[in-house]
Amino acid sequence: MDLSPTQQLERARERFELGDYYGVLYLLHELVESGKAFADAHHLLGLSYYMVNRPEEAMASLDKAVELNAEASFAAARASGAEDRGGVAAHYAAKLANLHAEVGEAYAEAGKLGLAVEQYERALELGPAFHDLRYRLGRLLLDARRTLEAREQLEQVVQARPQAVDAHAAYGLACYLSGDAGTARRVWEGMRESHPHDVRIKAYLAMLDRAAGQ
Repeated sequence: MDLSPTQQLERARERFELGDYYGVLYLLHELVESGKAFADAHHLLGLSYYMVNRPEEAMASLDKAVELNAEASFAAARASGAEDRGGVAAHYAAKLANLHAEVGEAYAEAGKLGLAVEQYERALELGPAFHDLRYRLGRLLLDARRTLEAREQLEQVVQARPQAVDAHAAYGLACYLSGDAGTARRVWEGMRESHPHDVRIKAYLAMLDRAAGQ
């Protein structure tokens, strides 16, 4: 007896939980080829591709999942008349922002920092107040050696979250790497007063002292 798309997806989820990723690929390929696959199917397909070390196909499937979710969210927003963020209702915008971040992490794990940054930028267009995502974007920009952009993003995080220790430490690093050792020192010395036992801060300040003595 033929299975419905929902039943096929459920069976694929069962195979995924058992670690049978090739079984998932077999089941979901049929669903995708039928033209009846929805976002959850493409998402699970992408995760399965990733688990069998096929990163390019994983990225394509995850991107398709985001695309389908976006289409559904725009349609729902139009139907409800609630357009809050770029034409998308706030509830759907938050969901889409997190989906973009998820795809961004997959790109980062695959070593595609530029594409990871793009996904996080899309996420923040939908959720500009999601400072945890902005912090992650700042870290990715640092990894990509885009230090001025990293500084801009991290500065927004520390302004919004004055108690965020990791964000302050990263902001100081972005300042230092972008050539502003003075601001980096002020940031880290301020942190040393409030967090005297933080090993990172001692190391960063020691680095500044060595650089100043050269």
